[in-house]
Amino acid sequence: MSLKASIIISFYNKIDWLTLVLAALERQSEKNFEVIIADDGSNDTVVNAIQDYTKSTPLSIQHVWHPDNGFLKTTILNKSVVASRSEYLIFIDGDCIPHKNFIEDHLRLSSPNEVIIGRRVNLSDALSKQITAEKIKDGFLENSFVARLIIDSIVNKSKDIEKGIHIQNTKINRLLGTYKKGLLGCNFSISKSDLLAVNGFDERYKSPRYGEDTEIAYRFIQFGLKLFMPKFALGQYHLWHKKLGRDSEAENAILFEETKTNKYTRTPYGIVKEK
Repeated sequence: MSLKASIIISFYNKIDWLTLVLAALERQSEKNFEVIIADDGSNDTVVNAIQDYTKSTPLSIQHVWHPDNGFLKTTILNKSVVASRSEYLIFIDGDCIPHKNFIEDHLRLSSPNEVIIGRRVNLSDALSKQITAEKIKDGFLENSFVARLIIDSIVNKSKDIEKGIHIQNTKINRLLGTYKKGLLGCNFSISKSDLLAVNGFDERYKSPRYGEDTEIAYRFIQFGLKLFMPKFALGQYHLWHKKLGRDSEAENAILFEETKTNKYTRTPYGIVKEK
């Protein structure tokens, strides 16, 4: 039986977070998928820990790694796309724990000529520290977790808690959903053929937090795809951490302006190097 999805996790060194994400993937209602850890140069200790984990988990895991030469997220994502064995790709970040119906949601809400996009609950530091892999496997993020989020939003400042409301109803999810102009790289899915048609991610982006998500969303739309955000689905819980800097924001903005000026649908700087 062919795989329904490849889950591509953007990752670097934070093995404690990754363990939580993988525990949540073990808990998924949909089981027919592979996991690809898109590793942007983690150290040997982390690499060995991942190798040990793959021996004891029921998950089918590929660990796609390259040496640490700075922030090369888009490069390792492209390598992971090439390595993927499914025709449907779901992208998440290594600090975002998926709801148990996350993969099922992406698959049942997928539609031709659409990129399915979601958002995330931003957990407080206090609530993030309460979450363990064992708790996740025991259903900690299910049942009464929304009530816990509501309380924590008052006491400890968890944010965007409405993104944690889940309704398993395709008609409601689509009827109340909206079309958008942008996406978050931590929560979107697309057919592999569509992503290859735009040549994947632009590998010139070499700093976090600004640019690469905006740029690829622009090219998706130029290519003729719609970015659809369902309501009450695709739940994710973003673990608290200090925000990363935006040291190259101006440089990334110049790159994006080039994409818009040339009205790129297919980047020349992606999976296939055309410049």
